[in-house]
Amino acid sequence: MKFLFASRVSNMPAFSVRSEDRRQRRESWISLAEELPAEELFPLSQLGEAAGTVFSAGPRVLQYGEVAGSLALREWLHTRWKQDQRLSVDPANILLTSGSQQTIDLLVRIYVNSGETVLVESPAPPGCLQVLHLQGARVIHVACDEQGMIPESLDEMIRLHRPKLLFVSPNFGNPTGRVWSLERRQAVLELCMQHELLIAEDDAYGDLHFGSEPVSSFRQRYPTLFKLDRDQGGNHVLYIGSFSKTIVPALRIGWAAGDDRLIQVMSAAKQTADWQSSTMNQAILLRLLQSQRFDWGSHITMLNREYDIRLKLMLELLKRPNWRGTEVEIPIGGMFLWAQLPDQLDGEALLSRALEKGVSFLPGARCYASGEGSSAIRLNFTHPGRDELLLGMNLISEVIAEMRQENS
Repeated sequence: MKFLFASRVSNMPAFSVRSEDRRQRRESWISLAEELPAEELFPLSQLGEAAGTVFSAGPRVLQYGEVAGSLALREWLHTRWKQDQRLSVDPANILLTSGSQQTIDLLVRIYVNSGETVLVESPAPPGCLQVLHLQGARVIHVACDEQGMIPESLDEMIRLHRPKLLFVSPNFGNPTGRVWSLERRQAVLELCMQHELLIAEDDAYGDLHFGSEPVSSFRQRYPTLFKLDRDQGGNHVLYIGSFSKTIVPALRIGWAAGDDRLIQVMSAAKQTADWQSSTMNQAILLRLLQSQRFDWGSHITMLNREYDIRLKLMLELLKRPNWRGTEVEIPIGGMFLWAQLPDQLDGEALLSRALEKGVSFLPGARCYASGEGSSAIRLNFTHPGRDELLLGMNLISEVIAEMRQENS
């Protein structure tokens, strides 16, 4: 039969590289493209023990639960956030979701009408762009530099386009890994408060901070927009996050924290989407977090130490001759390296050739709604092991050398 899809499906871009080539299914495939943590760093044994303990308590964990999610897990988040001075929010104002992607989807569904304008960073997370395009939003990029979003550009875009929503990731955002300065955070928040513009703040990568400074200290120096807003008695920020990047993605547990009215309407939308996120997974995660065999702080320190090593390896590989002329923004956290290719090479063309060699990455154009970024690429350094990272970067560099020779 002929399928007559809803008109909004035509707005849905195919940003995923997973469907690029069936050859990716082979075990030797190396992906520097996806937003994946390192599997060998998953707390497997502790998760297994947590699951065993949860199941031994009886079948209730397999029943339906609250739409808002486990109250005990929301209370753990509340306590943890207060401990690291990230923010203070009542557990009743937290909604547990099936990852930060669903959180963004729920917010856009209940807040953005088709044709309304949403402002995003330049560049922006491809998953966020997918949601916005599917909803029929008009997406406008706001200019950014190494310090974060440029307030003058934001002010201009607000006055020109009267947006409904602003999406930002001030801490190690996807795809650039930038950290906004405190001054930029304050200036952006002030503008949004002045214009009554809701901010969706994605902090999914905020705990992945490299270097000797403790994460808690970093959090104090670079407070979330949510905390800055709350400290002034405001309600202009919805705080979004996830355990996918710090524990394991398969648990599918994220959150939204914000004003009562936003959380209530998002909860109603969640009921229509999947009724609730998995009570079983939430119970397993909570048991893990409360276990004496698992320490959250030590786990985050271990992740950051290993990811820092992999980032430094990638940066060293970029010094090799074939990468000559590549410009990068060196992050101090997160999962990605944003690179401008030499000689204005096209990222999509480079990917097509790299796929033939068994390696992938994300072309930068997929992080824009406006056709920019053709000579940029995003490289994930957290998922591949050190040997895979070495081989993958060498394979990409071979393609760069071949394309340069052809263009000379």
